[in-house]
Amino acid sequence: METPAPRPSRARFSLGRWLLPVYAGLALIFLLVPIVYTFVFSFNDSLKSNISWRGFTLDKWTNVCAAQGVCEAFGNSILIGVIATLAATTLGTAIAIALVRYRFRFRTGVNLLLFLPMATPEVVLGAGLAAEFLGLGADMGLGTIILAHTMFCISFVVVTVKARVTSLDPALEEAGRDLYASPGQVFWRITFPLLLPGIVAAALLSFALSFDDFIITNFNSGTTDTFPKFIYVSAARGVPAEANVIASAVFILAIVLVLAQQISAAARRKRLAKVQ
Repeated sequence: METPAPRPSRARFSLGRWLLPVYAGLALIFLLVPIVYTFVFSFNDSLKSNISWRGFTLDKWTNVCAAQGVCEAFGNSILIGVIATLAATTLGTAIAIALVRYRFRFRTGVNLLLFLPMATPEVVLGAGLAAEFLGLGADMGLGTIILAHTMFCISFVVVTVKARVTSLDPALEEAGRDLYASPGQVFWRITFPLLLPGIVAAALLSFALSFDDFIITNFNSGTTDTFPKFIYVSAARGVPAEANVIASAVFILAIVLVLAQQISAAARRKRLAKVQ
């Protein structure tokens, strides 16, 4: 007696199979909507308000500084970010090396104190710094903003560079000393190049945190405007299209830099694979 051929089974609907892709797609759309809105409204032919669409124009891209104060605020944010990043990266790298390589009193306490700025709410940190500056009689402006940004960026630099220092093989530096290299030569020719990826990552993180900060800046800026502060003040009547142009340009530049780095890394891996 012949056995009947098995009937093709119907594909079963699995909730778990579709739930994660749908959730990921919705989350991606949710994240991209503000970016798309900013980019689209940078071409809006707006006057005083940039809330409703009035028509397409390229004038905002060709005359970015038409909105009063936007270029000055953007320039202040760049200046503050660069100076704070350089100061925080230099100090944070030295602190990270000291914490990993040396044993000294109160080392645990220093680690705890470095963690506090990251754990403290920004509104508390900003208000505390403002009280300190006012108590010292300092004039609020670019100087106080740079000091405040340097202070909270140091913690992020230390955490990032510290992880890199911990992963270094001491035998590499020992080999340099065995070849009669001076301590300075060992640091600049061996240690620093090995630490450089972590230092660059910490510097980029510091600049992003400084450029994007509003709460601490608002407490310590006085009459000085930064780009986030300008956006906040302008939000009530609609962010000017010129500010959208700058934001879109920064986003595009970041994407280009990431793509260039990925392409460069892929080309480097391909060359190494050919050599091997």
